[in-house]
Amino acid sequence: MNIAGIDLSLTSTGYSINGDTGVIATKHRGAERLSYISTTLLELCEEFCIDVAVIEGYSFASRNSQAHSIGELGGAVRMRLWENGIPYVDVPPTCRAKFAAGKGNASKNEVISAISAKTGIVWSGAGSDDRCDAWILEQMGLASIGLSTHEWPVENLSALEKIDWSPMDGLSRKTL
Repeated sequence: MNIAGIDLSLTSTGYSINGDTGVIATKHRGAERLSYISTTLLELCEEFCIDVAVIEGYSFASRNSQAHSIGELGGAVRMRLWENGIPYVDVPPTCRAKFAAGKGNASKNEVISAISAKTGIVWSGAGSDDRCDAWILEQMGLASIGLSTHEWPVENLSALEKIDWSPMDGLSRKTL
């Protein structure tokens, strides 16, 4: 099964496909930015024959002046995926943190450190936290169906229990 991990951001949307990560960055604003990011993500999903996208859900506790814009981006991306028949799973930010670092309130630095210690992957440079989060989301999708190449502690795996994985029901397994 081909899974894409997507960490939405207005300035540096992270993605992970087959363990390869990248960011989509743009200086566009408004509807042009929403279109650019959602179109680029859709093109990546089509290029890599993505069966399902695992997207970090909204952070309802955030106190961010960009909350409405992030909501618009999330809506634009989810609509584009839906229109093209690509199911998606929403992962609450606390579940992503718990899966990565063993606790749902782990900071960005704690998450990156935990993943680096576990995998040896060095996350550095512009957009490194977005790329890392996208990689974690992809791993969560893979772990949910027993295809992650990493061993995850039971405590971390318990984060998967709080996620609605039903959009993946009925999908065929493909070779990664």
